[in-house]
Amino acid sequence: MTATRTPPRLVLAITVASLMAALTLTPAQADDSPSVPPGTEPSATAPVEVDPNDPDLKLPEGATLAEPKVLDIKQVVEDQSGDERREDTNADVKFALQAEVLFGKDSAKLNGDARARISAIAAEIKNQNATRIRVFGFTDNLGSYAHGRTLSRQRANAVQDVLDQELKDSGITYEVRGYSEDYPIASNATEAGRKKNRRVEVSFPRGES
Repeated sequence: MTATRTPPRLVLAITVASLMAALTLTPAQADDSPSVPPGTEPSATAPVEVDPNDPDLKLPEGATLAEPKVLDIKQVVEDQSGDERREDTNADVKFALQAEVLFGKDSAKLNGDARARISAIAAEIKNQNATRIRVFGFTDNLGSYAHGRTLSRQRANAVQDVLDQELKDSGITYEVRGYSEDYPIASNATEAGRKKNRRVEVSFPRGES
């Protein structure tokens, strides 16, 4: 019996057709699993120990390695509008409110929505049992430094007054200061940066009893 041999061209055509059919029958699926930037995946391995005598370490002459220590971890949460930011560390909690959500332009008079925002901060102060509170005001670099210092202090005073009314605790110590354009958190070269710099910060120790 003579076997029938399929021409090579026909075999190739059948193979391609079968592959196309397989691809057609397999539905596409989206990967909804969260992704992380490369190099930030969790690792179960311990950090590599540094040998201070390693010749490849190349320390400056006379320098030595510092003692290892646990660094303070800072968590920063900012709302979508950027109007409010919260920073948490192992030791402190800090809220930063942009001046525009509390005051009118070049004013230290609180607007109608300001009390609700400050009340929320007061609630967190109670939750942390804090008795030492810092209220610092800041401006951008427009106008004179002296005017900015006066305005930033007046705004810090206004926020402190509401906190005092909300907390009603004579055992709390306040530190209130106005820093004008000092300590910017963004560039004053753009309006977006200046808006971030015009702010009042309220900070206090975490979990103080």
